[in-house]
Amino acid sequence: MKIVVCIKQVPDTTDVKIDPVTNTLVREGVPSIPNPYDMHALEMALEIKDRYGAEVIAVSMGPPQAKEVLKKAISLGADEAILLTDRAFAGADTWATSYAMAGAIAKLSPDLVLCGKQAIDGDTAQVGPGIATRLNLTQLTYVVSFKSVDLEKREIIVERKLEEGPETVAARLPALLTVLKEANEIRYATLPNLMKSVKLEPQLWDNKTIGLDPNLLGLKGSPTQVVKIFSPPLREGGQLIASSEAEISKIVDQLLPRIKSEASCAI
Repeated sequence: MKIVVCIKQVPDTTDVKIDPVTNTLVREGVPSIPNPYDMHALEMALEIKDRYGAEVIAVSMGPPQAKEVLKKAISLGADEAILLTDRAFAGADTWATSYAMAGAIAKLSPDLVLCGKQAIDGDTAQVGPGIATRLNLTQLTYVVSFKSVDLEKREIIVERKLEEGPETVAARLPALLTVLKEANEIRYATLPNLMKSVKLEPQLWDNKTIGLDPNLLGLKGSPTQVVKIFSPPLREGGQLIASSEAEISKIVDQLLPRIKSEASCAI
């Protein structure tokens, strides 16, 4: 059984810097961490590996410094790691990112692909479903646990967390799961895996390796672009009115017309 886990490197800071020309995140020189949701996807992959046996391959896309998140995955138990790194990939939106990731994953032919629900820097939750759509994989989102995997039947059973309540669903393999934080607690790295992560260098794949249309990659292949980025204005505090119990009814009579007036202006 082969499992691919998609892991993104995200900024570990609230002082995010934006390139004024491309309106994309400046990642060079910025402290980074593995996307937290993706680490829960990795943990689920490792749990499946522990129970059934599997090869777990961590895949990321980014600049050379993104190798660190893949080394983290190795230290926790992933078997191999692949970094898609090429100037052609730079500035990709979710459409172009899912195209590049899907191209790489197709070369690996996995039984299962796991992604975090979303990345904390973009919060779109689009890349995982985009990969599934491009590769025609069964798509299971908002997964909080896996129940079983049957390779003979080519079937996986998982529990999803929906607004209406939990849902247990059986689906055909190959499949792609997007995983929630509630799914598990991330394990600690073992000493042998830590030593392996120090020695093992992730494979570096550029577009020559994958062989995708360069016009559909990176900034050039991104149909959506950030036009403007700004911090929302700070909300002003509400007006406080001191009163005693005896004055409450009078104050309510004063406030109601004001509330109705402000509400009508907002509409």
